[in-house]
Amino acid sequence: MRFEWDEDKERANMTKKSSASSRPAKLISVKAEDIFNKPLTPKQRQTLRRLKDKPDSEIDFSDIPPLTEKQLASAFRPRDKQLIAVRLDRDILKWLKGYGEGYSTRINALLRSVMENQQRTR
Repeated sequence: MRFEWDEDKERANMTKKSSASSRPAKLISVKAEDIFNKPLTPKQRQTLRRLKDKPDSEIDFSDIPPLTEKQLASAFRPRDKQLIAVRLDRDILKWLKGYGEGYSTRINALLRSVMENQQRTR
């Protein structure tokens, strides 16, 4: 017995069904600040308390693969950072984003460079 996929029939069936699960989801944009500043639910607090009280010896780490040398070499602990809101001119932000991801890190590096330069010249 041989089966063949009929794309026209599939398209017709999908058009007929058009259920919520077959429609593309609406994309939403969420800021990290909105996620981090959202208060925890009572259930989330209870889960965190339970995890905090659990000794490390009871945690199963067997499904976590070991880190590679490359991952360990690239691991770093950022300095003490504070989340703030900054208003930038549109052209400045466009320029920063033009270099790719990490524009907030780039802003920090630029400001640090200026700060350290000023400190040296004083």
